[in-house]
Amino acid sequence: MKSILTTRSNDWAPLIGRLALGVMVFTHGAQKLLGWFGGYGFKGTMGFMTGAMHLPWIIGFLVIIIEFFGGLFLLLGLITRIAALAVTLSFLGVVLKVHLANGFFMNWGMAAGKGEGVEFFILLFGLSLGLLITGGGKASIDSIWSPSSLEN
Repeated sequence: MKSILTTRSNDWAPLIGRLALGVMVFTHGAQKLLGWFGGYGFKGTMGFMTGAMHLPWIIGFLVIIIEFFGGLFLLLGLITRIAALAVTLSFLGVVLKVHLANGFFMNWGMAAGKGEGVEFFILLFGLSLGLLITGGGKASIDSIWSPSSLEN
């Protein structure tokens, strides 16, 4: 269990990946939970997920909570591996439910009736899986719990 919570506190690469992923996931979570950044807030997002998307309420709730708190935990480097796993699983569901049917590429031209492909999510999964392997790295709360033997 302790190895899940620890990280090498002198590693810069996980810090960079964690901050990039954390900013992106947190802002989407803040849209869904708080209505920040032009989002619809908790009530609006739940209405969309249970209505238009036909998801069970618990799935909608988990998506909102994972994006908000998962993003926040990634930014802080707090239980980084668990947060990265939760984000990975949540977005895997998003890809399978919505984006896989739209092919590979993003819809940069905003073609009517065409959604976004999986291109963006490959990057998200790469960052998430990297953090699952490395932990939070430098400047993470997880590094406080790391034994000095991991300091190289």
